[in-house]
Amino acid sequence: MEIKRVLKDRLTARVCVIGAGPSGIAAIKNLQEHGITNVTVFEKNNQIGGNWVYDEQNEHSSVYETTHIISSKRWSEFEDFPMPVDYPDYPSHSQLLKYFQSYVEHFHLDRYIRFNTVVQKVHRLDDDTWHVIYEDAQGIHEACYDYLLVANGHHWDPFMPVYPGVFDGEILHSHQYKKASIFKGKRVLVVGGGNSACDVAVEISRVAPGTCISMRRGYHIFPKFIFGKPTDVAVAKIQWMPSWLRQKFISLVIRGLQGRYAKYKLMKPDCGPLEIHPTINSELLYFIRHGKIHPRPGISRFEGNTVHFTDGTQGEFDTIIFATGYQISFPFFDKSCIDFSNSTTIPLYRKMMHPEFENLYFIGLCQPQGCIWPLADYQSKIVARIIAGTLKRPEQLHRKIAKEINKPHHRFKSHMRHALEVDYHIFRKELLEMLGQKHKRLKFYP
Repeated sequence: MEIKRVLKDRLTARVCVIGAGPSGIAAIKNLQEHGITNVTVFEKNNQIGGNWVYDEQNEHSSVYETTHIISSKRWSEFEDFPMPVDYPDYPSHSQLLKYFQSYVEHFHLDRYIRFNTVVQKVHRLDDDTWHVIYEDAQGIHEACYDYLLVANGHHWDPFMPVYPGVFDGEILHSHQYKKASIFKGKRVLVVGGGNSACDVAVEISRVAPGTCISMRRGYHIFPKFIFGKPTDVAVAKIQWMPSWLRQKFISLVIRGLQGRYAKYKLMKPDCGPLEIHPTINSELLYFIRHGKIHPRPGISRFEGNTVHFTDGTQGEFDTIIFATGYQISFPFFDKSCIDFSNSTTIPLYRKMMHPEFENLYFIGLCQPQGCIWPLADYQSKIVARIIAGTLKRPEQLHRKIAKEINKPHHRFKSHMRHALEVDYHIFRKELLEMLGQKHKRLKFYP
């Protein structure tokens, strides 16, 4: 009788979810599946989708007019809700938003979501519940919850580097970039070597020939297809190889397909392809060799409209677009409680469990070499089962977290950029093991 009462209490627990993007809706679905329905979801925008809502006025979203996902449909869909068969290998932002909307409709999740609602402040009370202060059109309100699930993403608070001097032209972050047409005829410098930097440089070079891209280090740049298959699908087939052999094999294949980076006036990466977040772009190298994009090294200083580079060269520009990533930011938490803003490692077990707060979970706070959403789905399955009482929360988290930090999946470069980095397939396997599911290569690997 006592067990039944405890289970009932768990199922009626008050759960708060912050964010109704892909990670947030996966969390709601899994909570609902495990009988936990006393759920409130706060979403600051007027619809679900988070980062995948394209709107030129949307300050939260970082997608632009021509955005397509950089991981394949095969490795981006939720395993219990496949993407439509007529979707291409790399769906567009509008197709992805429709997919998420269909997901919410299919599982009847919209009843839990409060749109146009901003979480202002969260703090923990003496009874271990979470006190949430939020604002909507009617004003400021407050409520208490037994569990808090943070799923607001980490691609919304732009990181802007600082250089000596003053630039007199226009300065933007790629987060603000929406379409290329407004840069027609301008002299544009894109700073960065990640996916956004390469995408933005390619798009702008279509209307502004002579666009430059500044990279201070070498990057591994992968085509979107290898031997006719989406790159992540092709790479998934060699997961059986030891990590060191996989790195060598991938490097040889990419060099065979593209040649040495020096042929494109790009720096050679100083690490293996699995030790840095991959850049997936089939057009950058093509545009460089066709003279539409000009590589430049790192920036040393600004002087009026002149940008001085580390190799002693300089150039005149009208606009600089910094595609320099994002800070890990949770403005609703007091920094004395949660602050990952300048961290190169994140002290969360499986990137979701805090060692001090048993009723706080982060969903989708990881940066896989692939897509976040399926991993966020597994994370939320784990959390839902823990809340429902059908899965025991791991113990000795301080020790487990230290082990994760000291023995990462690969030797990722020590930088804020890699604070959340995980190997997609290794992390997927770890999450499945927590759920008691065996990793089946033949079933899951196409």
